[in-house]
Formats: sequence, C-alpha cells, structure tokens
Amino acid sequence: MTPDAVAVRFDRVSRRFGEDSRALVRAVDSISLEVRRGELTLVIGPSGSGKTTLLSLAGGLLAPSEGSVEIDGTRLGALTPSTLTAFRLRRVGFVFQRFLLLDALSALENIELPMTLAGVRRPESRERARQLAERVGLPNRLTGRATMLSGGEQQRVAIARALANSPPVLLADEPTGSLDSRAGERIIELLHATAASGTAVLVVSHDMRLVPFADKLIRIEDGRVAANPDESRAD
Repeated sequence: MTPDAVAVRFDRVSRRFGEDSRALVRAVDSISLEVRRGELTLVIGPSGSGKTTLLSLAGGLLAPSEGSVEIDGTRLGALTPSTLTAFRLRRVGFVFQRFLLLDALSALENIELPMTLAGVRRPESRERARQLAERVGLPNRLTGRATMLSGGEQQRVAIARALANSPPVLLADEPTGSLDSRAGERIIELLHATAASGTAVLVVSHDMRLVPFADKLIRIEDGRVAANPDESRAD
C-alpha cells in the first residue's frame, strides 16, 4: 500500500492528565501507529487502558502531551483552534458512544447538521442526508425526533451524521456497546462496509464480535500497545 494511503499517523504520542506528579496519569504512553484508508482498524483493551483517549487524540479533541498526530499529512498540533475546528468538521467523522443526537431535531436534520455547519445548502444537503439515511438502512424513519428511535436506529443516524461531509477518517467509540446483538451486528457490518468504500475507520471497543471484521487489530493496556496485530488475532 502506498504511503498516501495513511490517513492517521501517531508518532510517539503520549497524553498525561494531572499536574501533581503524585496524581499524574499517563493515559496514552508513547504510541506510534497508522490508520489506513480502506481499512477498519480496531483497538481493544480493558476499561481504563486509554482507548477513548487515543480516539480523542486521533480526532483532535485532545492535544498530545508529547509526540504528534497527523491526518492526511497535516499535523493537528500546528493548527490554530479555529482552523482545527474547521479541519475536523470536513476531515473527521465522530461516532460517539452515547450517540449525542440533538433531541430537538429529526433524524434527517441530525444527519444534515454537519453539512449545514460546513456551508452546504438545501436542497443539496437534504438530498445527501436522505441518501445517507438509505445507506445506513433508515429510509423510512426520518421525520420523527431522532431520540425517539431505538438504540440501533439512533446509532445508524449517528454514523450517517458522521459521514455527512464525506470525511476520509471515521472514528467510533464503543459503537455497539449499548446495543442488543442483532442491532450490534448491523452496525458492525455497516462500519466494515464504510471502510471497504475507502474510508479510514478507527474503532475502539470491548466487543469481540468486531474482531473478524478488522483489517488491523491493536491491543492496548495501560496506555501502551501490548501486542502487534498478528499477535492480537491469535489470542
């Protein structure tokens, strides 16, 4: 695979929390990794291992204490806060563990929102929102409030919203954690299909059902990579 296939690059990234050395927590500890287009990279590990911190660093929601994070060759730490916000809006899609849909908006309006923030106007934004809803399997559940949908349906709305601006990178935090087995399987298949379409998908999860769908598997413990992908698959 050519070097430009790398969408996200971590270079010896660490993230510490706390000022007092006695209370200092190193949530991520000198991690280097690459997330490539067209692949689903799965990060697994126990609670408190640093998975969510890693995902937040990948999307620029947190800044590294040491090292650097790049998306498509752009070093996030070199961007001003306003430039980073605009960059993230167009280049990174987030699927949050708790969905974070807006209660006052319909499912369709939630999907449409990132396009509106990016300056895309109707009818273009509305048509793309409908296409994304169909892609995630929700063509008929669009006009009611999104938060009245089932957990699996809300997660599909969240994924469609994350894909609204066609970002090259999709980040998902425990995307099946609150779903029943059937809904979880549908989300896994959707994430796999999204990666296959050319998006770089980075997922952190406890859900071992994701393992067979991962192109790359990374295990972290205590903020460090504990095994290479081949070793992780053998566990």
